[in-house]
Amino acid sequence: MTDAVGSIDTPDAQDELSDAKRPRKGGKRAKKGPLKRLATFYRQIIAELRKVVWPTRNQLTSYTTVVIVFVVIMIGLVTVIDYGLNHAAKYVFG
Repeated sequence: MTDAVGSIDTPDAQDELSDAKRPRKGGKRAKKGPLKRLATFYRQIIAELRKVVWPTRNQLTSYTTVVIVFVVIMIGLVTVIDYGLNHAAKYVFG
């Protein structure tokens, strides 16, 4: 069965030739030394950190408050469940 491009069962002949003709090269990384690559890496880190939208002080305090309140509620919930299961186990097993 064929379509407008070619056979479904076999890949196009141009794709096979283009992969075989292209020599593999190391690219730009092979030409630079390890220190230059490390410097480039750190420059890219700094460039990405400049793109980050940092929270304001009010947002940071509200987020921190929400997290602390949630953690305290979860600690209380786990404590109550643990206390209840402890007493249930003592009641059942004597």
